[in-house]
Amino acid sequence: MQPKPLDSNSLSSQSGRDRWQQPELSAAQKSPPIPWRKRLPRRLPYWLAGLGIAVLLAVVLRPAPVPVELGQVRTGPLQVTIAAEGKTRVRDRYVIAAPVAGRLARIVLEPGDAVQADAVVAQIDSLPLDTEVDAAQARLSELQAQLAGVETQRPKAAAIAQAQANISAAVASQRQAEARYQDAQAVLAQAIRDRDRMRSLEAAGAQSRQAREAAELAATQQQRAVEAARRQVEAETASVTAARNALAVLQAEQQDPDYLLEVYRAQIASAEAALTRLTDEAQRTTVSAPAAGSVLRVLQKSDRYVQAGDPLLEVGDAAQLELVIDILSADAVRVTPGAPIEIEHWGGAQPLRAQVRYVEPAAFTEVSALGVEEQRVNVIADLVEPPQTLGDGYRVEAQIVTWADDDVLKVPLSALFRCEDEAWCVFVAENGQAQRRQVGLGPRSDAEAVVEQGLSNGEPVILYPSEQIKPGQRIRG
Repeated sequence: MQPKPLDSNSLSSQSGRDRWQQPELSAAQKSPPIPWRKRLPRRLPYWLAGLGIAVLLAVVLRPAPVPVELGQVRTGPLQVTIAAEGKTRVRDRYVIAAPVAGRLARIVLEPGDAVQADAVVAQIDSLPLDTEVDAAQARLSELQAQLAGVETQRPKAAAIAQAQANISAAVASQRQAEARYQDAQAVLAQAIRDRDRMRSLEAAGAQSRQAREAAELAATQQQRAVEAARRQVEAETASVTAARNALAVLQAEQQDPDYLLEVYRAQIASAEAALTRLTDEAQRTTVSAPAAGSVLRVLQKSDRYVQAGDPLLEVGDAAQLELVIDILSADAVRVTPGAPIEIEHWGGAQPLRAQVRYVEPAAFTEVSALGVEEQRVNVIADLVEPPQTLGDGYRVEAQIVTWADDDVLKVPLSALFRCEDEAWCVFVAENGQAQRRQVGLGPRSDAEAVVEQGLSNGEPVILYPSEQIKPGQRIRG
């Protein structure tokens, strides 16, 4: 029979029984001690190699520090300014215009020439005006002669007195005629009564026919006498009316020249006013300088015809300069009289100093280069020490100081960025890492801002922080 093969379990159990059944060895028979190196696990070198590789990978895969530019929180002076462009302007500028219309003679003055007050700077030909003055004088003399001739057209006083006497005589004759007419009427009434009585007596046989006829004849004759007296009264009345009409005509003729006199007097007043105006214009053909200074610009150089009011040249004192600086109306409310101004890029090596005199009360609309309408205001300032080389209309760049302090804690604006709730934050460099910190700010200039809380003097801050900068990010600067 073949023996049964032994499996591993049987062998292990058997070896276990044999191990337990082995007799104990003496101390002399025990093996010597194993060295410490042989006691280490055989896989330890592999463990160490793996650990080294892991450390190497960690070092290799670790994010590199982000290079940054550092600034520093520091104390010092700070000015808040408004940057704007402006130009110089002569404070008292005189634009000399043509006082009258006429032909202007060529102006010999040149820009920069000095002039004195009341000095002749231009001349307008006066011949046409002198001719008009002579014509106006002749017209005035003619009207005065016509006025004197009107006085001779008045009726004489004797004629008026004679007309009044004629009226009185006519009235007297009228009254006499009326009296005779009244007497004739009374006689007629008596004649009629006598005639009627005679008729009655004749009818009674008391009177003869002849007496009756004589009474009737007397009545008829008296009737005719009354009619003649009436016509005489009418004739005398007509004479009175004619005499009065004659007086009225004389009186009308006396008043007619009064109307003509008023007309001529008005024409004479108009002629005198025209003569005065022309005489004044003829005297103003010589154009004088209103004040001492220098010629700034010659606007009409050549010989030409000009109208009254056409500008000829500008005169002013170039040493008395002022600055005209236009700024946004939103910035103008922060500018006060007396505020200092620093003038840069005016052409000289050193900046100039100026001072705000006043801010104009009215704004004006101006279209910017981008096509946006802006409300701007002129700020008028005086130069503290104007250089002689600076002239009228020169361009300057101004920094108007609206706030200043000599000793404040400040941080560069390039280190600031917005964080939660529209607050301002910075990244501070601490132990090679970026740490975000919220700060409180005060007034700020174009480059720096006042720190009110959150930072200390000398702390380094990251300038122009990018999106790579996170809190705790390793940095290199």
